[in-house]
Amino acid sequence: MEKHRLLAMTDGVIAIVITIMVIFLKIPAGADLGALMEEWPVLLAYALSFVYVAIYWNNHHHYFHLVRHVNGAVLWANFHLLFWLSLVPFATAWAGEQGFAPVPTAVYGVALFMPAVAWRIMQAVVIRADGGEGESALGMLLGRDVKGAVSPLLYAAGIGLSFVWAPGALACYLLVGLLWVVPDKRIERLAEKR
Repeated sequence: MEKHRLLAMTDGVIAIVITIMVIFLKIPAGADLGALMEEWPVLLAYALSFVYVAIYWNNHHHYFHLVRHVNGAVLWANFHLLFWLSLVPFATAWAGEQGFAPVPTAVYGVALFMPAVAWRIMQAVVIRADGGEGESALGMLLGRDVKGAVSPLLYAAGIGLSFVWAPGALACYLLVGLLWVVPDKRIERLAEKR
């Protein structure tokens, strides 16, 4: 199977996810800076979610430069990832609208945690489709993938913190974003060689 259709579908879904998130932004009630500042939770939730979705798109783009084989399992693993990413706008809007109250903040964390799990599953399926750890360029390059292992743990910590200290939960979510904001330079170098 050719990977260009998988990539086109992913691009389309991610574009829609970002569009839905921006549609959820509401216009401030007043015309002064104070009215804008009242919307800080909505704007913060949007900014964080935009960065997360952009990180997934960037890494997906980078990783698939190394993928040689796409099969049905890869397609389904990719749709699994897209399903969870499609829920990010809902969780973003709820957390922002409710000023990062405990339950919406925890749901927001779940909406970030599940794509991270889906990402790990997709990586494993892609590596297996490409011949396994010893054959797959992605598998050999990733190795232990510390960022991929730590991220779900930080999301889980944030989900738990949501119920006792929302700023701590947001700090966990932000830390994951900071870990991933720069794509893996090893992948860029290897993709350039190919």
